Amino acid sequence: MAKIFRDEDASLEPLKDKTIAVIGYGSQGRAQALNLRDSGLHVIIGVRKGGKSWERAKSEGFEVYTIDEAVKRADVILMLIPDMVQPEVWKQYVEPNLREGMVVDFAHGFNIHYGLIKPPKYVDVVMVAPKSPGYMVREMFVKGYGVPALVAVHQDYSGKALDYALAIAKGIGCTRAGVILTTFKEETETDLIGEQTVLVGGLMELIKKGFETLVELGYQPEVAYFEVLNEAKLIMDLIWRYGISGMLRNVSETARYGGLTVGPRVIDEHVKENMKKAAQRVISGEFAREWIEEYRRGMPTLKRLLEEVEKHPIEQVGRELRKIIFAAEEKGESG
Repeated sequence: MAKIFRDEDASLEPLKDKTIAVIGYGSQGRAQALNLRDSGLHVIIGVRKGGKSWERAKSEGFEVYTIDEAVKRADVILMLIPDMVQPEVWKQYVEPNLREGMVVDFAHGFNIHYGLIKPPKYVDVVMVAPKSPGYMVREMFVKGYGVPALVAVHQDYSGKALDYALAIAKGIGCTRAGVILTTFKEETETDLIGEQTVLVGGLMELIKKGFETLVELGYQPEVAYFEVLNEAKLIMDLIWRYGISGMLRNVSETARYGGLTVGPRVIDEHVKENMKKAAQRVISGEFAREWIEEYRRGMPTLKRLLEEVEKHPIEQVGRELRKIIFAAEEKGESG
C-alpha cells in the first residue's frame, strides 16, 4: 500500500526563515510561488531579465532576480522551467551557485532520472509533483483545498530531505488532498507512459479514430464531433468524480451494456500489448534519447505532427462548433 501523507503529517517549519527561489514563472512557477507566499514563506523569483515573466512577477509583488542571483540568495530552489530547458540553465546558472546544504526541488523527475542533471552530493534533491496543471494548483489552494501530488527524495544530504519535500507540498496546498511517496524513477516512467498511452496519445487517437469511423460511415461530421469528442469530457468528469463503476451507474442502461460488451472488443489485448511496447521504450531510456535528439534538432517531427493534427477534419469542424458552444456559454454567463 502506498504511503500517503496528509496535512497533519507535514509541517512548514523546515522552510521557516528560509529563502525559496522559484525558477520560472510560468503556469506551475506562478502557482507554486503564490501559494508558498500565501502560506507565509519567503519566496523570490528567478527568471530571464526583461521578459514577460519578469514583469508579471514584479507586478504581483515578488522580488525578482536573474536566475544565478536568485540561486545565490536562496536556501531552497524550485526548478519550475520546462524539462528540456533545465539542463542548460542548471549548468550555466544554478550549479555554479549552489552551496552546501541547499535543497533543490523538481516537479518532474525526467532530468534527474535520465542523468541530464547530476547534482553535487552536498545538496538535498527532492521532488514535489502536483498531479494537476498550474492554474488548478492555484485555484484549488485559493478555495481552501488542494490537488494531489507525488513526493520523492533522490538525495538526502541533510537527513531531512523528506521533511523539506513535505513542507513544500504543504506550502502549495497538496497535503490538503494527499501526497503519495514515490521515487524519481517511478514518477518519471509512469508519467511518460501514462501520457503516451492514455492521457494524450491514447485519448487523442481514440477520439480521432472514432470520428473518422463515423464520418466514413456517412454520418455528419458535426454529429460525429459531438458524439466522440464533446461528450468525452462529460464521461471523463463522471469517471473523475465517481470512478469507472460510478460513471456506469450514471449513464443509461443501453450505454452501460454497449460499453461493457463492445469496449473490450475494440480496446483489446492487442492494445495492451502495444502499450507495454511503448512502456518498454520509456523504461529502457529509448524514448528519452529520441526526444532529447528531437529537441536538439529543433523539434521538426513534433512541429510536423502538430500541423497534421491541426489540419485534421475533427479540428476543422471543432473550431466552428466551439465558437457556437462557447459563445452561448458566455452569453448565458453575462445574461
